[in-house]
Amino acid sequence: MGLQETLRALADPTRREILELVRDRALPAGEIASHFPCSGAAVSRHLSVLREAGLCRAQREGTHIYYQAELSVVEELLHWAAGLAGQEVTAPQGEEVEG
Repeated sequence: MGLQETLRALADPTRREILELVRDRALPAGEIASHFPCSGAAVSRHLSVLREAGLCRAQREGTHIYYQAELSVVEELLHWAAGLAGQEVTAPQGEEVEG
């Protein structure tokens, strides 16, 4: 997963909203889809793009697939962008930032 793929995934407002929904807890695809006026197939495609970009992970539990945000990719992106802007980046407490 590269920077271009990550930025492409984050460029879509629906995908950003999906990430907000699954940031703090895993949700099944059907519940995620219920928040949007588009078809279930369209939401499924958004979830696929997010997974391919490494921005969320999927876990099957019985007949449901639960999605949870994987924000380490976003943290890496922010670290890169801050460095590009010449700003010092501090890691969240208890974590080290490589660089």
